[in-house]
Amino acid sequence: MYVMTIGEEKIPLYLKNGYDLDLNFDIPEGSNEQVVYSGIGAETNKYLIEKRNFFMSSYADPNTYFQLEEADFKARISEAKIELAKSEIDIKKVDSTVVDMVEKSNQMMFSYIENNYQQIHTSAVALAKGKPSPVFENYENFKGGTTSLSDLKGKYVYIDIWATWCGPCKREIPSLKALEQKFEGKNIEFVSISVDNVDGRRGSRDSWLQMVKNEQLGGIQLFADNDFNSQFVRAYGINSIPRFILVDPNGNIVEANAMRPSDPNIATYLQELGI
Repeated sequence: MYVMTIGEEKIPLYLKNGYDLDLNFDIPEGSNEQVVYSGIGAETNKYLIEKRNFFMSSYADPNTYFQLEEADFKARISEAKIELAKSEIDIKKVDSTVVDMVEKSNQMMFSYIENNYQQIHTSAVALAKGKPSPVFENYENFKGGTTSLSDLKGKYVYIDIWATWCGPCKREIPSLKALEQKFEGKNIEFVSISVDNVDGRRGSRDSWLQMVKNEQLGGIQLFADNDFNSQFVRAYGINSIPRFILVDPNGNIVEANAMRPSDPNIATYLQELGI
């Protein structure tokens, strides 16, 4: 199995001995195709493209299922399976190895969604827009003392969960600084919560203090009380970072998984909230 890159598109390509495959990239304007296959092996690769298109659709996004109530969830699963079974390809002409690979991938996706629905749905409901946000209490503040989420009521709160060892987190720093500057004096507080390990196994309090100082990080810089095991972090189901959260002036959730500072739409989004 290979992957072709066409512009920003990643296209799967299956080749094996005996194939005599022609690829045509001269696609008529208005066509949804990136490549047209012909020759021996064409049906297998058309099948791969067909299934790729399914997995790029909302049917393959687990989050679109977990937010649904049970009856709608079951209906959505049935609808997705029907959609996945549709094909314009003669399956008899598709390499059996590819068919088996795709079917196993399908089974894994649906098993994950169905096996995790109850737990994640319950969490998704608890973290829905308008629900009271989980709170953090008495987190160490870089500037001294402690800070709790309740201290910030009356303003929007944009929360960044990060760590000094996290490359993607650090790549967001310039965009976060620019966002803080753009909304300086507005009705919003920018809070960064470090989940560096309290026992120093991966990052540490000292590395947090050093980075905040060296990088001249702005906003409210806090240190979580028990890294990823902190109650606030667990309540939001955070298992990867960076993670951004937006809370309204009343302490209710606006977005449990908010846009990153580097998202080109973030400033407009905040302005549309009246910030």
